[in-house]
Amino acid sequence: MTELLPRVKAYIARDVDDRDVATLEALVARAESGDDAARADLDDRFSGPLEFGTAGLRGLYGAGETRMNRATVIRATYGLVSHVLEVVPDAAERGVVIGRDGRHGSDVMARDAAAVCAARGVKVWWMDGTTPTPVVAFGVKHVGAAAGIVVTASHNPPEYNGYKVYFDNGAQIIPPTDASIAAAIEAAPASNAIELAYDDARIVAADDLREAYLEALGALRFVDDAPVDALSIAYSAMHGVGQPLLLEALSRRGFAKIDCVEAQGTPDGDFPTVRFPNPEEAGALDLVLALARQERSDVVLVNDPDADRLGVAVRVDDDYRVLTGNEIGALLAHHVLTNDHADGDARLFVTTVVSSQRLRAMAKAAGVAYAETLTGFKWITNRAMALEAERGLRFAFGYEEALGYTVGTVVRDKDGIGAALVMAELAATEKARGRTLADVIADLDRAHGAYVGRQKSITMPGKDGAARIAAAMTALRGETVTRIGGEAVEETIDYLAVDGPKSNVLLYDLAGGGRVAVRPSGTEPKLKLYLEIVEADATRASERLDEILADLLERTGLN
Repeated sequence: MTELLPRVKAYIARDVDDRDVATLEALVARAESGDDAARADLDDRFSGPLEFGTAGLRGLYGAGETRMNRATVIRATYGLVSHVLEVVPDAAERGVVIGRDGRHGSDVMARDAAAVCAARGVKVWWMDGTTPTPVVAFGVKHVGAAAGIVVTASHNPPEYNGYKVYFDNGAQIIPPTDASIAAAIEAAPASNAIELAYDDARIVAADDLREAYLEALGALRFVDDAPVDALSIAYSAMHGVGQPLLLEALSRRGFAKIDCVEAQGTPDGDFPTVRFPNPEEAGALDLVLALARQERSDVVLVNDPDADRLGVAVRVDDDYRVLTGNEIGALLAHHVLTNDHADGDARLFVTTVVSSQRLRAMAKAAGVAYAETLTGFKWITNRAMALEAERGLRFAFGYEEALGYTVGTVVRDKDGIGAALVMAELAATEKARGRTLADVIADLDRAHGAYVGRQKSITMPGKDGAARIAAAMTALRGETVTRIGGEAVEETIDYLAVDGPKSNVLLYDLAGGGRVAVRPSGTEPKLKLYLEIVEADATRASERLDEILADLLERTGLN
């Protein structure tokens, strides 16, 4: 504590936000009077600055160096601008596109980011109000900007916020750009010493980017005569920013039967009806599934709060089957493979090492190019652009199992709105044939094998949680694994030890085509376990996955 309190007081002297200063001063006073809870709170708030990486910044919203706040965003933007001015030609004139979600503090922090850019002579393409993250990614490419910033924590709980960066190619940053920006942030002045220009003429309205994005989505039409007006859809924006543009995109395509969850239709930083606004989480779809049952909707579509992810459920008999991220990816890939024949075998399909191996089998059967990348959509789109340049391929589709998808090159990142539009077209096409999305999945099982997967996320917040996650990864690296839960391991890959880009991922390829992967989340305090086997018998598949999971939990000490 003798070292902590001077650090806190020095930080307070550099802070830019009066409310944050008041919060920290009150905690210091309580700590100095012997309040253990206040000391523990300060220790957590000052356990180290938020680390800027390929996902930008994400953390709890509040006062302190380990929090997302105005001081964090001001210094991050100063560092980003320093790097962009150094390496991107004509960066000041090309400018930075800035948008934000509806979380607490996003409006103020986005405005601060714009003010930093303007004060340093950089044009700002300002998206007024809330906007989906994929629109900013699209906008960077559309206007030829030098970079893009979105203040968002995507699907994290309401206590979080974040800062996402796109580079001049419209994709998320990858190494070594992240390290260069991090170094520039470290060298930035104190937040209250950085000039801000809120009303500068360099901040120009860019609201027409939403219309340009909607027009670009018109390219995502693969079956011209699909009877889209017959499909009934239940939709939820999950208290996020996606509903207006998603409804407009569907309407322009001809979809007419859309019911929305009114209680979740507008941005609300409190997320009052769902504790964890991630379509993957248990209970997150309760309201939209209830609406679908009431309306007997054919399909359920859900965006996460910043609308870069897509969840899907399909009516089977009198109830609904929630699809996994891998099943959604397989369905979208199937629709593109079946209906987009331009460029033939020069089409490129990309996924990540923790996603299903089914896409590999589908691509091989179709004779098209296939690639795998590290976890994270930044790797998918950057790898796709590299392969387009090196081999003359055309990127047709990419996905990651965490509900992230992009069809074509409208957006060089995951796009929950564009993916929803394509999924709705597929569902409408199948309905006209008397079939559902579940029937398509059954077809894929018969054609390529029944890929059965399971994911386990173990949440361990705080410094103690981070230490437990690190210990679990160390334990796995400390042994040679030849079998997991009775499954033979054919190959083990440690992505911290490979040539090329590295990541804290352990991958075990199993005999018979299955795969197990273990990694810490890059945006949440979680250890994530990914299990997949090829097994047609549902009971047997469940038993095999149970055995694999139990073995992994024992090996990591988390059982």
